[in-house]
Amino acid sequence: MAYKETRLNFEPSSSAFVVDLELPSAANQGRSRRRANAALDKSHGNAESDDLRTRTCATASSTYHRKHHRYPKSFLWRVLEDDTVLSIRAIDVLRPPKTVDANLILSFHFPHPIRPSCVALTDPEDHDALTVFVLDTVNQLYTLFLRPDSFRKRSFAETGLGDACKVHQSSALKIKQPYRLFAVNNDQFITTLSDGGLVRFDRNKTVNGKVSGFPSSRAARGSNALLGHQSPWKETFYNSKGWVHGFRNILGTRPDLDLTAAAAAAQTSLGNTGASFLFTVCLDHRLRIWNLNSGQILGAMDLLNAERNPQETGKWQLDPSQTNLIRIVGEIEGERLCVTYSPVGSGEFKFWRLRSDDANSVDVDDMFPNLHLVPRPPSGSDVWTLADFVVDQELDDGLHSIVQMWVLWKNNMAYRVQRLEFIIPHGNPETDEIYDAWKNRWFTVFSDNSISTAQTSGPTDPTDVTEKWLRVILSPGKFPRATIEAALNAYERAIGRSKERSSRNSRCLGESICSAIASTSSLGRTSAGEMDNEQFRASSESQWRKFYRILIELDKPRGEALALAYEPESRMPWVVCADRISAVRECSDLEAICHYPNPPDSLSTLISTGRNFLECFSDGMLQICNAVLRSELFQQTTKTDYERIQFFSDKAGFWRQISDEECAQVTDALGQNFNAASTPLYDRLIKCCNQPSAKDAHYPLTEFGLKVSLKSAEDLAELQWNVCFSQLLLLVHMEFEFDQPEDALHNRVDIGHVYRSLVDSLQRLELIRWLSGTQIPIPLSKIDRNNSTATESPLAAKRQFDEHVVVTALEANVAHLLGFNSAESTHSAIAELAADLCAANSNIELQPHFIQCGLLIQERPDLALELSRLCDETPFATYVQGRVHLALKDLTTAATYFKKSAYGMSISLNKEQDRHSSGLLNDTEWNLLYAGLPRYYAHIVALYEKHKAYSFVVEFARLSLQFINNKTPDADVVRTEMQSRLFNGATAISQFELAHSTLVAMKDRALQHSCLQKLVQKMCDNLHNAELVELPFPGLQNAVDEILEHKCRDTVDVVTGVPYHQILYAWRVRRNDYRGAAAVLLDRIQKLRQLGEGDLVLAGGEEGGADALDTPVTRQYLMLINALSCVDPKQAWVTTEAAAGTGAKRRVVTLADVRKEYQDELDRIAAIQNNQFGFAAGDEMEIL
Repeated sequence: MAYKETRLNFEPSSSAFVVDLELPSAANQGRSRRRANAALDKSHGNAESDDLRTRTCATASSTYHRKHHRYPKSFLWRVLEDDTVLSIRAIDVLRPPKTVDANLILSFHFPHPIRPSCVALTDPEDHDALTVFVLDTVNQLYTLFLRPDSFRKRSFAETGLGDACKVHQSSALKIKQPYRLFAVNNDQFITTLSDGGLVRFDRNKTVNGKVSGFPSSRAARGSNALLGHQSPWKETFYNSKGWVHGFRNILGTRPDLDLTAAAAAAQTSLGNTGASFLFTVCLDHRLRIWNLNSGQILGAMDLLNAERNPQETGKWQLDPSQTNLIRIVGEIEGERLCVTYSPVGSGEFKFWRLRSDDANSVDVDDMFPNLHLVPRPPSGSDVWTLADFVVDQELDDGLHSIVQMWVLWKNNMAYRVQRLEFIIPHGNPETDEIYDAWKNRWFTVFSDNSISTAQTSGPTDPTDVTEKWLRVILSPGKFPRATIEAALNAYERAIGRSKERSSRNSRCLGESICSAIASTSSLGRTSAGEMDNEQFRASSESQWRKFYRILIELDKPRGEALALAYEPESRMPWVVCADRISAVRECSDLEAICHYPNPPDSLSTLISTGRNFLECFSDGMLQICNAVLRSELFQQTTKTDYERIQFFSDKAGFWRQISDEECAQVTDALGQNFNAASTPLYDRLIKCCNQPSAKDAHYPLTEFGLKVSLKSAEDLAELQWNVCFSQLLLLVHMEFEFDQPEDALHNRVDIGHVYRSLVDSLQRLELIRWLSGTQIPIPLSKIDRNNSTATESPLAAKRQFDEHVVVTALEANVAHLLGFNSAESTHSAIAELAADLCAANSNIELQPHFIQCGLLIQERPDLALELSRLCDETPFATYVQGRVHLALKDLTTAATYFKKSAYGMSISLNKEQDRHSSGLLNDTEWNLLYAGLPRYYAHIVALYEKHKAYSFVVEFARLSLQFINNKTPDADVVRTEMQSRLFNGATAISQFELAHSTLVAMKDRALQHSCLQKLVQKMCDNLHNAELVELPFPGLQNAVDEILEHKCRDTVDVVTGVPYHQILYAWRVRRNDYRGAAAVLLDRIQKLRQLGEGDLVLAGGEEGGADALDTPVTRQYLMLINALSCVDPKQAWVTTEAAAGTGAKRRVVTLADVRKEYQDELDRIAAIQNNQFGFAAGDEMEIL
């Protein structure tokens, strides 16, 4: 069985998931509070001045799996920031259905540094909680009681810490030096001492009248309640050398470690009620067994059960930093398997059988006294040190037990994980079988330590150097933001560039990197005076590689392995590193073949040959092949399979650059004429790349489990892409590499089927790769938003949290689809899910156009456009392309797609339509689709109307009206709506003739009258007076006249503004209504006089002179006389409002009256010009 690692960063997807908690101190309160505040501030913004490794890399870390409760079950703890911060998070892969995810990260800030190897976790049997014991450097014991809601609700964690945190000042540790801390259960823990003794802490069940360790009520919470008046722990001291030696140690002050000090320990009851035994591995290379109930040492023996010369004690002395030296496993009552490791020399394991029938004695038997179980280090010349190991024992039919060992090796920052499995018969172990397994069955877990870089850019490369490197550096999950920022600071110092922190904060990280790189390169000229683009490209490439080397060096400490953990229920090992975690999972079939090739296997030979063949290609050749492949993946074709292969060979032309030597390597591997290649062999390959899973997802994934699963899928997609691409190139090469026609590959292999299958797989993998490489911010879910808000905590009220979570597009689109069928064998379920996700015939449906819908909702049409190449040409997919271009303001292209999809999106199908659009379309919009062309075009009209693209509103509204017929349901309703939208669109773009014709065609009189008012208003406001007068308005002329007359009546200022009087005058003259025109002029004369504008002298003619008698009023009189002169003399009269005080409402004005008034006006103006006017009110002018 093959295994590989999947590495995951610890960087949270949102700051809303991080909860900072400041812990109190029982010693030196003022100083501790200042230190805690300083630590808190350091974690919130002074990161740039702090050391990267101190801030982000843990000095100690491991996992704990609860024994008594289901979820959250697994926890990861890390010690950070100079040992002053303890970070705890849940790392369950699965969660029960309908259970809220426990995704908060609790960071506890301690006033004093945490003592090394003095963090222990346990869980109470009768409470659903997690208990954490922590001992700091001033010997303060912290007991944290964390309920599951602490990892779900920020308010619960921040405001509910009171009684959940207790600080105890141990009296025993004031005179003793603690060395290690081990938790026995929720009510007991052990502290080993530097003098070889130990202190047992037992919880006092009642302290101050309540049960110790369990919060009682919120009212009792507070700093005073934390400490109490009675000690919560009963302390019992045990010494390994008697009371006399213990008394001397109390009087002495030597801080050095005694050889009897326990570096590692494990507790077990051996399944006996009331029994409790502690097995300690001491620095003197001895295993001691303590009875924790009595404090007696039941036995002591050499760690390897060997006789040692007392004079050579120093030779076998253990390193005090060693902690992972003993493991105890088993479930048989009264019996356990104990495995110890001696790091002395080359290192050796020893297996012990522990037996006990009572609570006072233990029998320890060496299971393999004649075997030297020395682990085999990883192959190579490097020096490896065994750093940790875990053991799992599974009973098989009661006669055998299957033992599985996982071993962690370290070499500086590098590490390897090995697995060994063997069977131990119950009663009589077969040493030969054990020896053979120990010698030959070590299996190294595959770990991808290669450093990916960007391809070298060439003159013909369509992708810019900057774009390539940014894609590598900012790849999701590759480097944390803090590491990239630290690398940028180091790079800027190296090039002598001053930091511009304020400007950097205003730019995104990618822009800051590009700015720094660009400052080192300039575009010069060649000797011929042309732009030297090649020199600029080479210079930029060099600077990017320099920055990348700095980034890699800063990233290395993050990968230092700290612990090897194992979860027995899921049977999944984890490698906990300084700033990442690696899940050890099973390989898929393809991964097993690629990572652990088996030369005799023909499929392994075919795959390795293809990958070796691909490595012969230069970067430029790969660029050409990828360009040709894109046309095969993303463009529809009518070519036959053989024509497609021929086209690929001609366009790529890689055969021109492949040497005879490289061709010979293919021939050597696959035989003459490639006889090893066959259709059944390719069928195996295709099956290996397409492994869909049909299992139901009974257990949904947690956020952490989702990231692990998708990272596994991402790794598999990259590998599978490499395999399929190399096989496609190899297939094309072999097809045209023959001497005789009968030797051609297509004579014995169905190359068309193979080619199509490889292209289908590459299409799916291209989608997975794009989704996993694209990050998008999405709003926090309602649950996460509520859980991330704390209203009761004054500390939380001052913080600003992200309202978005940054995830990959793959996570955003498939999170709700993924889950496991069982909570067991998680390591194999992850591989199955990854293989299913990458399969071309996957049961996990990923339709690119549905993903585009989601991106449009998130207002990312730019990303949606990148997916267009992966979309098919179904009507709905084509419609979505129109929506994408519409969001990008490419209105013309959008219209093309909308027209292309019109027929398919308008056909009504018999079955119920699948209304899935990721929320892009609401029910109202769905009702317009698949309901005929008129309604489809009506929907398009509404879309363009939202963008105020009225020319396209007009176009599609006319199309909608064109297809309305007697068979159209609710034809009148659709027609009326489209006429209204067509009219509004035509009016908005000043197509008044179209608006007029639409208006005339309306059957809804109320709508028609409303639109008529709008049209008249619009044309008058835009001074389209002549066009308005010329429009016929059949059947609506009186309505237009009334509208204009109403406007004239409401107009007070007739000098400025819209000249409604002139428009109505022209309207009536155009329709031979001279008396009506005269009435308009008479009304205007009166309003001019009321404004006092009637005596203004108008500008003169061509000579530039001004006629004193030419005023606005006199001109209106002339027009009025002309109008009345055009009718029969008997009809030459109009009515007007009577003057105030006459008692009459209206009066009749004849042509003669008008002429007399005109003459009077002329005389009045002349008198004014001659200064003949009255001096007081009521005086009459004397006209000479």
